[in-house]
Amino acid sequence: MEEERTKRIRKAPEERRKEVLDAAVELISERGFNGISIQDVADRVGISKQGVLRYVGSKDNMLAMVYREYYNATGNPEEFRASGLPGSDPEAMLFPAYLRFLVRYNAQRRMLVQLFSMLQVESFNPQHPLHGEFAHRQDAIWRYYCEFNWKIPAQLGPWDRMRPLVRRALEIMDGVQLRWLREPAIDLCEEWDAIEDMLFPLPLWEGCR
Repeated sequence: MEEERTKRIRKAPEERRKEVLDAAVELISERGFNGISIQDVADRVGISKQGVLRYVGSKDNMLAMVYREYYNATGNPEEFRASGLPGSDPEAMLFPAYLRFLVRYNAQRRMLVQLFSMLQVESFNPQHPLHGEFAHRQDAIWRYYCEFNWKIPAQLGPWDRMRPLVRRALEIMDGVQLRWLREPAIDLCEEWDAIEDMLFPLPLWEGCR
């Protein structure tokens, strides 16, 4: 009898790269970023450690890729606009409603939020693969948000005057998420609902929340 030989399936580089990042996301969600290694990702995909490194370069780079292509690429205003949820009208999007959508989205991806929070701290190191990206993150977010049609109270003037409030809202969200990651546990959505009343008070924001 002829011995059967298992042949490694050759896949297109982009397909294999996606498999590697999908595996990294799954493992981070299961164990946290400190609980995984390049070898773990290799075992999950079914290729060698060197095979994984061919696509990601290093663990730091792999985490950066997960941030850019998974965490940072989802839960955004474009997804909110397409959701059909209250406040998502493309011609009159409600910024508080979008932040509410983002908080609820993040509440379902705890390990990726934890990864994001740690990367913010680690990126203070000029050698970190995300150093420049995090240093200019607020500017990039503001430019991106300016691409959408937001409905805000007339008393506040045009959207370009909203930048300080947008910055503070995101800073507060980052802080609340850090508290959410700690024990004792809090309910992220309930906590944000209370903060929303302070950031976007009624009656000023009536009809715009």
